[in-house]
Amino acid sequence: MAAYRLDDLAQYLDATLLGDGDYPIAGLATLQSAQSRQLSFLANPVYRKYLSQSRAGAVILRADVADEFPGNRLLLDNPYLGYARVSALFDCAPAVATGIHPSAQVAAGASVDASACIGAQAVVEDNVEIGANVQIGAGCYIGEDSVIGAGTRLYAGVSIYHGVSLGNGCIIHSGAVIGSDGFGIVPAGPEMPGWVKIHQLGGVEVGADVEIGANTTIDRGALDNTVISRGVKLDNQVHIAHNVRIGENTAVAGCVGIAGSTTIGANCTIAGAAGIIGHLYIADNVHITAMTLVTKSIREPGSYSSGTPLAATREWRRNAVRFGQLEKIATRLKRLEQQ
Repeated sequence: MAAYRLDDLAQYLDATLLGDGDYPIAGLATLQSAQSRQLSFLANPVYRKYLSQSRAGAVILRADVADEFPGNRLLLDNPYLGYARVSALFDCAPAVATGIHPSAQVAAGASVDASACIGAQAVVEDNVEIGANVQIGAGCYIGEDSVIGAGTRLYAGVSIYHGVSLGNGCIIHSGAVIGSDGFGIVPAGPEMPGWVKIHQLGGVEVGADVEIGANTTIDRGALDNTVISRGVKLDNQVHIAHNVRIGENTAVAGCVGIAGSTTIGANCTIAGAAGIIGHLYIADNVHITAMTLVTKSIREPGSYSSGTPLAATREWRRNAVRFGQLEKIATRLKRLEQQ
């Protein structure tokens, strides 16, 4: 792996360097595990206790704690952002060869840019458009009439159904399914118990620079398209139901479920295992904490939570009983206030 001079890293990050500008850095590591040729960072104050004893060759940190590390320092107001940016220089993902693997099946009517890579056992159906520098991993499936934008990467085992559009520069991780049917069913009626399927006639539109985590599912629309806007980041095992619309740069953590026809604004964050029921509106700049159940629209920016915090089981059981008594207590209180 290539090494970088600290002077060059400081310029790349627009950071202030305290130390030896010629010092070589060949990797990244935590404060606890870093060795002499590795760069580390301090963003969370929980790890400040490791700073003075770290063996890192240099540390990205704020100026107000710079004196606590005796070695080379790169000063930034936001060390975590600096770490994120410099991580791109040390990405060790293997390079992918251009071209179509002999075992891949590419329909005659598909359009594949000469710079794209189609991996082993991948299937590309008719009328698919694959742009420049696209990487399609082994075992991927691309359904008819889909578009894969330039620079997008699909890791092994991604399934793209028909009529799906992916923007430029997207990253789709293994096991993701985009364009599966939404959960559209109607009771058949008392004379004939069971369900009648509503065929899903829409597609999925994914904007540029979207990242979709492993085993995440995005359903196609019933009539209109499901829309994932530019810059959205979806973690692993997220479920996006049919006709959901997610605004630009919203981030959704693992195991979140969003029911059909809900609109989520731009620059929102939805923490792990939250649930959002269908046909709601979530404004821009809304932040939903972990395991929150959203049952009504949110029209003002801010942070929202539901549920109860962790407690010892005996205490939680007592509190659960009290929850059921709240209506009776409120009624008694109202009568006392009237008296």
